[in-house]
Amino acid sequence: MSLLELQPSQRTIMTPGPVEVDPRVLRAMSTPIIGQFDYEFTTIMNETMERLRHVLQTNNHWSYPIDGTSRSGIEAVLCSLVESGDKILVPSFGRFGYLLTEIAERCGGEVRLIECEWGEVFDPEQVIKEMHRMKPKLVAMVHGETSTGRMQPLKEIGYACREMDCLFVVDAVATVGGTEVKTDEWYIDALITGTQKCISVPSGMAPITYNERVEKIILERKSIEKGLVSVTKSSNGKQNRRIRSNYFDLSQIQDYWSPARLNHHTEATTMLYALYEGLRIILEEGLEERIKRHQLHEKALVAGLKEMGMTLFGNDNCKLPMVTCINIPVGIDGEAVRSMLLDEFSIEIASSFGLLHGKIWRVGTMGYSARKKNVLQTLAGLEAVLLRHGVKVNLGAALQGALDIYAKEPVQSIKAIG
Repeated sequence: MSLLELQPSQRTIMTPGPVEVDPRVLRAMSTPIIGQFDYEFTTIMNETMERLRHVLQTNNHWSYPIDGTSRSGIEAVLCSLVESGDKILVPSFGRFGYLLTEIAERCGGEVRLIECEWGEVFDPEQVIKEMHRMKPKLVAMVHGETSTGRMQPLKEIGYACREMDCLFVVDAVATVGGTEVKTDEWYIDALITGTQKCISVPSGMAPITYNERVEKIILERKSIEKGLVSVTKSSNGKQNRRIRSNYFDLSQIQDYWSPARLNHHTEATTMLYALYEGLRIILEEGLEERIKRHQLHEKALVAGLKEMGMTLFGNDNCKLPMVTCINIPVGIDGEAVRSMLLDEFSIEIASSFGLLHGKIWRVGTMGYSARKKNVLQTLAGLEAVLLRHGVKVNLGAALQGALDIYAKEPVQSIKAIG
């Protein structure tokens, strides 16, 4: 057994998550622990809810984090809404559509999965046509699919859901804080995001928001743990509809985040500090400016890759702004390239999953990782590694291509963001 002090290496993380964390967030995480019912802590909880409303562009009262990674938020929402026999429609254009399907099925839903080719997204009319055919209780869909680097238009689908009195649940784990996500304007009933991508906070919380249409179902299934209130109040006669999970029971979690502060779990104190600070940084930068920053670094990265001689995967018309997918050159061991890039340059990029494993690399320009320094270093390191693997590239062209973009659109000086 080793008793050595923990000393992780300094890395340039250019994956689609996790990403580098702003030093201000790390400092916030090192501040003193206080009790979960201390008035200072409950004030932080309330202010975090308010900041989430601004970032998620919603007036929903219920906007708070689930303790756990991003899929904990997905599971909490679906587990609290889906009952045995419910008809669920999942339009999938990558790996994480399959995740929505699996969770909904585990909750007892009768899931209709429709798919399109990886690298594309759905024409909204295709989804709407299927909705009219099957009349689902709920449509669950990914906004930004990091496995394929594509982004699905949502507004038309959300409007159709509202017209048909169908719930619209959206996985926006990859997109919040990096591109437009308009919860209310797009008629999204429940939205889930994650901290480890464009919000640029360590993995460990899944902020969610939902409206009164969702709350109505949650309250119809509400139960309270014995021992918290009187037997009379906790026995509500709804055992047949009770939410199957205790930990992911939104009827109980929202009581914890309400003025009642009915105990459900012990809040992850330092993670809430991190989210509180991460949201402050987003609002300080401004959503519009932050989105422009993500677009600029994406543009510089793409220009550099194309000048180098690389080709990109997927339909450009639906590209996810903060994830760029590169076709691995024929005959090249993609994992060997990634390993050398990490070992020699301390830069990490990602491979992909399933159908695309071994066929593409994925580069993320998210949150604090979306910086000029990171983009230029990644292009330089990738060029050097590809040369060592015998790939013919246009020497020096990648950096010049990216620098041309930065010369036309100078990076705004925003404190630590460069």
